[in-house]
Parts: sequence; C-alpha cells; structure tokens
Amino acid sequence: MIRDLHYDTGTRLLELCQSEGLSISTLAIAREMNSSQRSEKEIVDQMETYFGLMKASVDKGLAITELSSSKLSGGDAGRLARYAKTASPLLGPQFTKTIAYGFAVLETNAAFGRIVATPTAGSAGIVPACLISLQETHGLSDGEASRALFVAAGIGHIIAAKASLSGAQGGCQAEVGSASSMAAAAIVEAVGGTPAQALDAAAFALMNTLGLVCDPVGGYVEVPCVSRNGMFAIHSFLAATMALAGSRCVIPFDDVVIAMRDIGRRMPRQLKETAEGGLAVTPAGLRFRPAPPHSSQTP
Repeated sequence: MIRDLHYDTGTRLLELCQSEGLSISTLAIAREMNSSQRSEKEIVDQMETYFGLMKASVDKGLAITELSSSKLSGGDAGRLARYAKTASPLLGPQFTKTIAYGFAVLETNAAFGRIVATPTAGSAGIVPACLISLQETHGLSDGEASRALFVAAGIGHIIAAKASLSGAQGGCQAEVGSASSMAAAAIVEAVGGTPAQALDAAAFALMNTLGLVCDPVGGYVEVPCVSRNGMFAIHSFLAATMALAGSRCVIPFDDVVIAMRDIGRRMPRQLKETAEGGLAVTPAGLRFRPAPPHSSQTP
C-alpha cells in the first residue's frame, strides 16, 4: 500500500516510482483515485474518452480546406498529410504526418471545433500528435495511448505546481514548452522506458524551449501557434530519443521548471499573450490586428 501519493516535484515523483516499483502512469492514476475518490475504471475510462476526442480533433483538422474566420490558418494540416503520401517526403512519411497531426488540432480549434486542452488550447496538438504517431509506428492500442496520457498529466501537474502552464504568465515556453515536455515523457514510458528516462526526456524538451515568447498575431491562437504545435511534436520525439539512448540531462527536470518560472517572470508583458510584441507587431502581423470598436456618440 502506497503511504503518500503526493508529489509536486520530479524528485518526489521518481522516489515514489522507485520505492514502490511503479510506472509514472500507475502512480498518476493512483494519485487521482486518492484525490477524487473515484475508481480506477472510472478514471481510466474518462482518459480513454479524452483520447477519443483528441483523435476526432485530428481527423477534423485534416479535413479542413477553408481558411479560418481570421484568414490566418486552415488547410495546412491536409497539405502536410498529402505531402506525406508523396514519393519521397523529407525524412520520411511519419515525420511529416506527425507535424500534420499537430497542425490539425489547432486548425480544428481555429474552426471552433472541439479539442482537449493539453495542457492549454494553444498547445493542444502536441501530445495527441505524438501518441497517434506512436500508435501508427509502434502499434499502441487506444488503451495504451490513453495510459501514456497519465504520464503527460503527471509531468503537467509538476509544472503547474512549481511554475505555470499559462502563456499570459510565462510566455509560450509555459504552453508549448510544457506540452512538449509532457509528450516526451509520455513517449518514453509508452515504448518501455524507465521513469528516470521519462524525466530526462521531459527536462530535455522543456530546457530547449526556454525563452519561447507568446506573440499571437492579431491576438488569435493561430500564428505562430499552429506551426509550433506541429514542430514541437517533433521536438518531443527528439527529447525522448535522447533519453532512451541513455543521455542524461545535466540540468534535472525540477531545475529546468524553476528556470522556466524565472524566465517567465522576467519576460516583458508585451511577449506574454498580449499581441503587443514579437510577430504580432511586424508589418505583416499588424494587418491582422482587429479593428477597435467604434464608439457611439449621442447628439
């Protein structure tokens, strides 16, 4: 019987996994059972439902052909999927398909479709893209992919406890960086890696997104958000690959999270989801800024 399920650091998470002989997903499920007073079946079934919604959002996004109402996105997920089927897509078809899946979720969001915030709407494509790609390459069942989501949840819980998952608070490093970190850890466990390797993967992914600003063009969650979701899904696989190969992250996961928090606090507010800096205020970006509402005047 596990005595204390509480963890809000990677160090504590790893201690519990090692002392109790548990995977991260098993520990995350047990912690949720303890905090919610629900059965394991209820919790696991709910996560499988979420994964089904994720897959549906990818399918919807791949089918989009029209531009969004802002004219900033739409159709690129389908273009990438078609490119993956050509004779020689760069680095192979699965590489391109993974990017397409990340795009698809954000294009679904831009079209007012239903997505699962993982951990936020602006970063919701990364984890699904990685797990769906793993299903196609490693034969994961929906149940196995859903179980990997608990690994992502465990990593996200720690980041939320010690830093932030909000672009408005920490910049895009807190959204896309966190999602990539969560996905990297989930990939590692899903293919048989250890909890220590999963934490190294999470650290690698987050460490290499530090300083990423949140500068949405026009204030919409589309540019550069859509492309970041596709590109950072690949980033998650790179981080997982490094950890599975035996590379150790010199800076431990907990320290990387604290560094992200510190950078977020130092980051100018203009670069934290205000659309007042970065890409949003380039000549091209300013063309998409919504017109200010007209004030009505009474005679």
